[in-house]
Amino acid sequence: MLYSVYELNHLAMTPWRAVANATRRMMQLPGNPMGDTYAGRSVAAAADLFESMTRRYVKPEWMLEPVEINGHKVPVTETVVWSQPWCNLLHFVRDPEALKAAGVKKAQPKVLFVAPMSGHYATLLRGTVEAFLPDHEVYITDWTDARTVPITDGRFDLDDFTTYVRAMLTELGGDTHVVAVCQPGPPVLAAIALMAEDKDPARPLSMTFMGSPIDTRLSPTVPNKLAEEKPYEWFADNLIHTVTLPNTGAMRQVYPGFLQLTGFINMNLDRHVDAYKEYFANLVKGNGDDADRHNAFYDEYLAVMDLSEEFYLQTIRDVFQEHKLALGTQEVKGRLVKPASITDIALLTIEGENDDISGIGQTQAAHTLCADLPDSLKEDWVQPDVGHYGVFNGRRFREQIAPMMKRFMVEKGDLARAER
Repeated sequence: MLYSVYELNHLAMTPWRAVANATRRMMQLPGNPMGDTYAGRSVAAAADLFESMTRRYVKPEWMLEPVEINGHKVPVTETVVWSQPWCNLLHFVRDPEALKAAGVKKAQPKVLFVAPMSGHYATLLRGTVEAFLPDHEVYITDWTDARTVPITDGRFDLDDFTTYVRAMLTELGGDTHVVAVCQPGPPVLAAIALMAEDKDPARPLSMTFMGSPIDTRLSPTVPNKLAEEKPYEWFADNLIHTVTLPNTGAMRQVYPGFLQLTGFINMNLDRHVDAYKEYFANLVKGNGDDADRHNAFYDEYLAVMDLSEEFYLQTIRDVFQEHKLALGTQEVKGRLVKPASITDIALLTIEGENDDISGIGQTQAAHTLCADLPDSLKEDWVQPDVGHYGVFNGRRFREQIAPMMKRFMVEKGDLARAER
């Protein structure tokens, strides 16, 4: 029922958005005498604000600029190298001829970023990708919006997520470094543990976990407490809804992205209200640069995807309520996960000092679980003065975290290779 209301509301707003767009364009016409008055700019700003707050934000494009390497501009092309109904594996291919011209003559390290499947699209990691493009072959998981997956393509749960990660690592080969950003921490660690136990030659050289809920009993945050305070049945009864037409995933049971987004916004409501007040003021003043920065952020932040019912509910139960990975009881399709099997894959954990999603210690728990991994292959990093988003994006990520990660991959990757 809620999904139908959401779709009807979107349709009902369509003519009003058209009126708002027409009003804004009319006020901004060069020949309009009202256009450059305070009243005219205010009307145009109000119309712009209405349209931006009632629009449905679509999946953003990557739009990666050519990367600069040794003073040369190297074009980047987005290519799908592995595909399943619920995920595409993207490779950001740097032009080979431009690489040669930039003096890059040998293969550079491969890094797979496992993007979170928690509401936002993989493009949220655009800055993360850009930081690694100059000196890495970069791959990323591009998870599919559940409302676009036909019901005939079957179910997708946390076990399937883990299986997908292993399949992608197998596709890339054993000289890969894998980075799990936030939510994928537990399934990525599970996939690697299974590969390690099997002595799979495709197991990665290193694994990095960034702000991940490996053990949410440690320094619990507001989302962690909510997941534990409410019974499993509450999530199933109140947060799962049926996708309606005209979506291609009609009749599929999902946790809607618009509900996840509501939760995100309510956590920092005052900050978002202030941001839109400032946006309105900048439009009235004609401060286009600041208004463009606002739009760039919210075009990404407000674009959300649905999660399949089974994936969302299993994550709530296994990760946030029963802590299965931390307690040694997690199974993947009936097989027990044993992180202690990992003995020759370097481990890096990264946390933000002010993270209000994954508290301090939750990611570090991976070190305890990988009990038989030598200390020489382990590192931990707590970044001062950043929250959850700052762990994988922003100035401190570019200037401090990314260089540390690259150094770790080179040094510890060589040690892990020697262990084999």
